[in-house]
Amino acid sequence: MHVSAFVSAFRTPDLRRKLLFTLGIIAIFRIGSVVPTPGVDYKAVQACLSVENQNPLFGLINLFSGGALLQLSVFALGIMPYITASIILQLLTVVIPRLETLKQEGQSGQQKITQYTRYVTIGLAVLQSTTILTLARTPDRLIPGCNETLIPNDSIFTFVVMMVVLTAGTSMIMWLGELVTDKGVGNGMSILIFTSIIATFPSQLLSIVQTDGLFTFVMVLAVGVSVIAGVVLVEQAQRRIPVQYAKRMVGRKTYGGSSTYIPIKVNMAGVIPVIFASSLLYIPNLVVNLSGNTTSAWATWIANNLTRGTEPLYLATYFFLIVFFAYFYVSITFNPTQTAEDMKKYGGSRLPRR
Repeated sequence: MHVSAFVSAFRTPDLRRKLLFTLGIIAIFRIGSVVPTPGVDYKAVQACLSVENQNPLFGLINLFSGGALLQLSVFALGIMPYITASIILQLLTVVIPRLETLKQEGQSGQQKITQYTRYVTIGLAVLQSTTILTLARTPDRLIPGCNETLIPNDSIFTFVVMMVVLTAGTSMIMWLGELVTDKGVGNGMSILIFTSIIATFPSQLLSIVQTDGLFTFVMVLAVGVSVIAGVVLVEQAQRRIPVQYAKRMVGRKTYGGSSTYIPIKVNMAGVIPVIFASSLLYIPNLVVNLSGNTTSAWATWIANNLTRGTEPLYLATYFFLIVFFAYFYVSITFNPTQTAEDMKKYGGSRLPRR
């Protein structure tokens, strides 16, 4: 059934054009994820990646970049600066009255907020590229156990050129995502995030087959499908609040007089709490890496308790941060008082529960 639907989609000229355009953008996105940044010793990077494990500090960013971060490609930063900028603007909407006013202005206000998001994205890209390149200039800082010189030319000019290239790569990813939204199948940023995440799946699945055998591979696939089904179920779940709208006359036309419902998602925060929690848990590791002092007592304690996802303290802190940010994010993005006032403005009232 799904195959026939896919074939039917390609038979429709307009839909076929959008699908092919989206596939072309995805191809460009993946090519940019493997093109090395000027100034990087590509052979040294590949030699380190082939024998060493990635730094857990950059695990999330590397996942969202489709493995491009640790390869120091032109799209190394991926879509993470844009995601972070979007979250920051959403949070500031509650704090800054100007942003709240723009949000209530509809399409024109949303375009302004989108423009601000782009500016913040560029600023974050500059900050992140500077941090990553600073770590990459010293062996063993970006990739644990790597003794290769990743950036042979250590001059300021080379550093600035690489920073500009990485920032420009993030800007191009933003542009590609908006092109998919406008001229492709829509939801451009989400499609690029999905592409980045699944880009590393084939190699990971092959590694499972080679190291653990076919039975483990099948079990991993079964668990993965079950988890995806559970996530979709929770993501699509709604609490529907029944509402009755009274009849009202506007000129010669009658509006209202119907029963409907307000759909409230069970998981209104989405993956935002997970991203926030992961980012905060990376801060202690970031401090250790930037300080260069990995042998002190406090650095050892952080490495033993706040680095690996198998430690009890790590798991407990991660759980607490996810719950906290879920409550925090929903409280600032969903205003029940404002929703009730808007409903009352149009003559709506909640129906009693049956």
